[in-house]
Amino acid sequence: MLFESQVPDEELLWHRMGMEVTECTPDRVVGTMPVSGNRQPYGLLHGGANAVLAESLGSTAAVLNAGPGRIAVGLELSCTHHRAATDGVVTGVATPLHRGGSTATYEIVITDERGKRTCSARLTCVLRDQPPGQ
Repeated sequence: MLFESQVPDEELLWHRMGMEVTECTPDRVVGTMPVSGNRQPYGLLHGGANAVLAESLGSTAAVLNAGPGRIAVGLELSCTHHRAATDGVVTGVATPLHRGGSTATYEIVITDERGKRTCSARLTCVLRDQPPGQ
């Protein structure tokens, strides 16, 4: 875990969805997620699963840039689904568009195993001081 969580790992959504962070720097956060277990009724990767991957990676990047004693909370998420993923693993890459003192915005590109873009997302997080005692 990149930061101290207030809940057990098994209760974290990204854990339940099988996501893994494979690269984590202030300039780039990369993670993967299996299609299996995250499908909608037609057998395609659920659009909401793309949103979870995008927000998880973008929020992680925002935390890395927020600074000590600060947290990042999602403010707005926009996802465009370009093509269906039906099997394998998708990979998301979050890169900064804006890194300010009170907000941060990230582009998250999700691709399938062939490198084809399946989703483009943009996340804006509000940055604030960590609540006392947490």
